[in-house]
Amino acid sequence: MCIELPGAGERPRIPGAAEARDDLTRAISAGERPSEDVIDRLVLPLVDQAAPEWQSTLDAVLTLPEIGDRVGISGGLIALSVRMAAVDPRIVAAGLFAGSYVPQSIIEQAREVTIPVHMLLQWDDEGNDRQLALDLFNAFASTEKTLYANMGGHTGVPSFAAQDAARFFSRHLTPVAEEATSAPG
Repeated sequence: MCIELPGAGERPRIPGAAEARDDLTRAISAGERPSEDVIDRLVLPLVDQAAPEWQSTLDAVLTLPEIGDRVGISGGLIALSVRMAAVDPRIVAAGLFAGSYVPQSIIEQAREVTIPVHMLLQWDDEGNDRQLALDLFNAFASTEKTLYANMGGHTGVPSFAAQDAARFFSRHLTPVAEEATSAPG
């Protein structure tokens, strides 16, 4: 399931987002790393608005009888996924696509994430900061975390990467039979 992010499509624009996006574009075009202020102005208002909306959506979906109680998060804006993994105990696994610029406050939130993490990084993604992605990965407090790096740019994700992500989610979201988890004797 996916819900439209604040400021996208028909939704009202987030104040200041266009200016922050322009500042980000200028910095990248000049071969510079965008300042933390620019990243914060662009990403944090979106995450602050979207996280409660996603939690409300989870509230509604989890009332459906055909939906189990184990929830994973995957894709989308990585900063939002990190926030959700840090604040919503219903999320038991996170499949993250490294990319975009991540505010330092979100990297700090990653230190609170202890659920299993499977993070895909396209090594040559021209629009993203590889070191920032590595810093984020290192920040996770999870004892089970995997960094899955592939050569190639943003659109060069190999098809087998999706299969590996599916196995990750199957391992963490499929209910385990009680007899398989109990100790003998």
